[in-house]
Amino acid sequence: MSVEPSFALVGALIGVPARANMMAALMDGRAQTATELAFVAGVTPQTASSHLAKLTEAGLLAVENQGRHRYYRLANPTVAEALEPLTHLTPNQRVPERRRAHARRVGELRRARFCYDHLAGRLGVALTDSLLKRRYIRRVESDFRLGPKGRGFMADLGVDVEAAESQRRHFARCCLDWSERRPHLGGSLGAALADRLLAAKWLKRDRKSRKVIITAKGEAALPGVFPGIMAALEPDD
Repeated sequence: MSVEPSFALVGALIGVPARANMMAALMDGRAQTATELAFVAGVTPQTASSHLAKLTEAGLLAVENQGRHRYYRLANPTVAEALEPLTHLTPNQRVPERRRAHARRVGELRRARFCYDHLAGRLGVALTDSLLKRRYIRRVESDFRLGPKGRGFMADLGVDVEAAESQRRHFARCCLDWSERRPHLGGSLGAALADRLLAAKWLKRDRKSRKVIITAKGEAALPGVFPGIMAALEPDD
């Protein structure tokens, strides 16, 4: 059976710039209102509602009512995992002078960001490389497998592995990082690790973007848990 109609449908839905901007704004896993998404997309609230209705009907977004507000989020992690690699296909273009601020923001996202609910960018890849190097995880096709030593490491760190395993999603997804062109740890285990680092206040979310900020506490603690990680965060010369 041909899958081309499915490609065409999804492509038509996310190919509209306003909708693409909305989907990108939701890639950090947080829900936003239609008004917030209208601002991100640069359209009127009425137009935003029309776009959001189409995306929700197609199953790409989910909506939740809280009082007078409706909050939209990506329907599930699979949507985020499908969208993230699409940035590999972005044509290389010269950045106009007026877009230097945008280029700086992109650089910040490449250093550390959220890919839905798990860590990506150089930070996400460095964490994953550290786990692979010490054989706490190993790659098996499109997933990672957590070994006995890895379970002990995660437990010592305060990550609830059993709770992550009980979720109805990939446990340790091998998620291709769009900026690093290498995999980072996704799935419920990746999300649980990110949550733990946030709870420890080693990391914090940026309020306005997908960017992840490493706190002073994190800069002091992370190298002891993930050796060499701070050097890995530096851009290549």
